[in-house]
Amino acid sequence: MFGSQEIGIDLGTATVLVYVRGRGVVLREPSVVAINRDTDELMAIGEEARRMLGRTPGNIVAVRPLRDGVVSDYDTTERMLRYFLKKVQGKFSFGKPRVMICVPSVVTEVERQSVIDAARQAGAGAIKLIEETIAAAIGAGIDISKPSGSMVVDIGGGTTDVAVISMGGTVVSESIRVAGDKFDESIIKYMRKRHNLLIGERTAEEIKMSIGSAYPRREIMSMQVIGRCLATGLPRAVTIGSDEMIEALEEPVQAVIQCVHSVLEKTPPELAADISQQGILMTGGGALVVRPGSPDPGTHQDPLFCR
Repeated sequence: MFGSQEIGIDLGTATVLVYVRGRGVVLREPSVVAINRDTDELMAIGEEARRMLGRTPGNIVAVRPLRDGVVSDYDTTERMLRYFLKKVQGKFSFGKPRVMICVPSVVTEVERQSVIDAARQAGAGAIKLIEETIAAAIGAGIDISKPSGSMVVDIGGGTTDVAVISMGGTVVSESIRVAGDKFDESIIKYMRKRHNLLIGERTAEEIKMSIGSAYPRREIMSMQVIGRCLATGLPRAVTIGSDEMIEALEEPVQAVIQCVHSVLEKTPPELAADISQQGILMTGGGALVVRPGSPDPGTHQDPLFCR
């Protein structure tokens, strides 16, 4: 493909998605990088690096350069972006691509600039930032230009962004650093406290994705979890059910609900009335835990969430 490309990047804490105009979503990879500490050499990026989490020797470290939705390791983020841009552009692309990158609704100017600088160093040309909630609303087909209130709850890996959108802009927004990663931490704490079992981040994420639930399911699901028994120090397997996940995830889920309530309290009454009729748009991987069983794993509307 000749000429500069137009690329959209969702630079998530857990997953990076890359969209190329005319081709759609061409890349979906975990935002994980494996680096050799001794030589500073990149060993793996994306899914291959994710499989190394918690399983590498001392000289190789698998890290997530993005934390809470923002850049925490500038150099590693730049190298990861460079790899992904090179991968999607191919061999026959000339010129620097025009890039639009999603960022949380509430970020500091320093954090915004770090994203721009990392993308520029990675080889991007013109760079624009867009709020994740605005991008989610557009992607879901909502006409944000109308004088009508739409509420978006984006539960990602590092942050939950809640915003009320009208007339093409954000009227009220709030962002909390409670999302998928905190769900994983809560599951790890629960397994340690209730079952005296120590598990890692990858196992916690598998539990969350398989049977994670914030409210009772129609049918209780279960899965076997293997970890290290804290009493004996030996591997042990336990079977847990989706009903236990309600208790395990109660604290972070309540934080998300409080954030939604806080935004609703600040919303003008006319827009609040629109939201009451239209419901709330939920997006992000964490939304599947808050509202599991949805036929669409990406984005869906939930008029019951605020009740």
